[in-house]
Amino acid sequence: MADANRVDRPLSPHLQIYRPQLTSVTSILTRITGNGLIITAFLVVWWLLAAATGADSFATADAVLTSWFGDLCLAASTWALWYHFLAGLRHLYWDAGKGLEIHTAEKLGVAVIAGAFVLSILTFLVV
Repeated sequence: MADANRVDRPLSPHLQIYRPQLTSVTSILTRITGNGLIITAFLVVWWLLAAATGADSFATADAVLTSWFGDLCLAASTWALWYHFLAGLRHLYWDAGKGLEIHTAEKLGVAVIAGAFVLSILTFLVV
């Protein structure tokens, strides 16, 4: 028999009422950048295989990777690589039992995002 006082409501927060925290956003972003880097690795391997296959194959692959879309993908991948690297360092820091306080974890999240932008710009300037 159902309880008459029971209210039908969700047992966990829905996205409509849940306010994402910076630590959850950076965690999700780490997973997204990791998957994006896999796609970039496939593009680079395709380019290298095309170079080994012949001039026509290489011309096609090179046209894709040097187009505006290819430049955009490689620029985003540069940021993703730096972000994923810095997020990994942050996780190593957490694994040591340090920086687990909420305010420290949020500062580390901001540092990872900002650091990825700074290192990406430095990479573009050097390369």
